[in-house]
Amino acid sequence: MVALFALTTALLMGLADFGGGLLTRRAPALTVVFASQSIAVVVLGVIVVATSAWQEAGPRLWYAVAAGVIGPVALLSFYKALALGPMGVVSPLGSLGVAVPVAVGLAAGERPGAVQIAGIGTAVVGILLAGGPELRGAPVRRQAVALTFVAAFGFGAVMTLIAQASSTVTGLFLALFVQRTVNIAVGGTALAVTARRGRPVLPADGGLRVLRSSLPLLAFVGLADVASNGTYALAAQTGPVTVAAVLSHLYPVVTVLAALIVLKERLRGVQAAGAGLALAGSVLLAGG
Repeated sequence: MVALFALTTALLMGLADFGGGLLTRRAPALTVVFASQSIAVVVLGVIVVATSAWQEAGPRLWYAVAAGVIGPVALLSFYKALALGPMGVVSPLGSLGVAVPVAVGLAAGERPGAVQIAGIGTAVVGILLAGGPELRGAPVRRQAVALTFVAAFGFGAVMTLIAQASSTVTGLFLALFVQRTVNIAVGGTALAVTARRGRPVLPADGGLRVLRSSLPLLAFVGLADVASNGTYALAAQTGPVTVAAVLSHLYPVVTVLAALIVLKERLRGVQAAGAGLALAGSVLLAGG
């Protein structure tokens, strides 16, 4: 089951990132984050009420609070790094957040077998190559690299924290609700500060009309993102964290393939090789 939950996480995260990338072409990144997460909070609130999940409130929810604070910082750092570019370096480096949950798993005493170690190494190399790293061209700005590492650590930390925030499915609903509520509190504060400073918070061309027309995609991004956190928590609770983390971080491959199919972007040779290695690594991990 760990492979199924982890690969579902990769699929959801990859599609959410792709949808978020499309949305940030129409609206400021902070507005996209706030709007999509707000939709997710409403849906999660309904689920929490319907399942009486609030009855499982306890000290472990502090992990969800921490994840809620870190998440927006990581996401905005990632978007800022993408703006500074080059994207071909920033995107694959962002997946290095896999080191956080893997380190946690090893610290907890997990010892992958030889086949799994080979799978981890193969998959990580494939993930990095699938992003299409730009080995030539403009130098990478130091600020972009620093922001990317902040984002990568943040993404890995959020996945690790949310996996610790509950031990039951209904408790997971509550943990995700708390996490996303904190997300929009942090994002809403940042949005208010941005507006007060006179910076744009609505699409320059179309304003609220563009946001209204984007509601279906905003809903998909918000719900896919929160669902990916949930399926990762289930993966980490049903199998080795090291395996769950690496398989979950195959999401850049999904994003690349979505761009190939939807936007008709060309798949570079290094990306095709990376996708193949990532899939080979996932087979080794699932079989090991």
